[in-house]
Amino acid sequence: MAQTSVVKVDRAEVRDAFDFVSLGELLGAEAYISLDTGKVYLRTVDGDVMEEDEVPEDVETSDRYIAVPHKAELDLGRRLALRFTEQELPGDYDAVRDLFRRKGAYSGFKRLLEARGALQRWYNYEERATEEALRAWCEDNGIQLIG
Repeated sequence: MAQTSVVKVDRAEVRDAFDFVSLGELLGAEAYISLDTGKVYLRTVDGDVMEEDEVPEDVETSDRYIAVPHKAELDLGRRLALRFTEQELPGDYDAVRDLFRRKGAYSGFKRLLEARGALQRWYNYEERATEEALRAWCEDNGIQLIG
């Protein structure tokens, strides 16, 4: 959803909220950004607030808050790993594709990368892709990253 006004939000807060949502799947982690103030709200689905300020009651119904996406929503999961493999380790593409058809895919993927000496390249690639995707998401939603 494109916004007509722009709100400034600290880059580190957006990244922390994104990581909270993406890595906190088991907790049912959610994060919202106020499009009026730029404040970031974190909570788990069971309602536990992850900071001192209470999450506004209308956070899910008002158009003045936007939910911070999960990494899968920004295409930063399995597809990113497959793109990396296709570019960096094309001979392992079929094996990696097969890994992602089973449980525990990421641990198997990282073991393969470590065996190929490519684990740090993956981390660098993933970090660049995450920063680019978050920046684009923010621009699309009227959020200016600062700091």
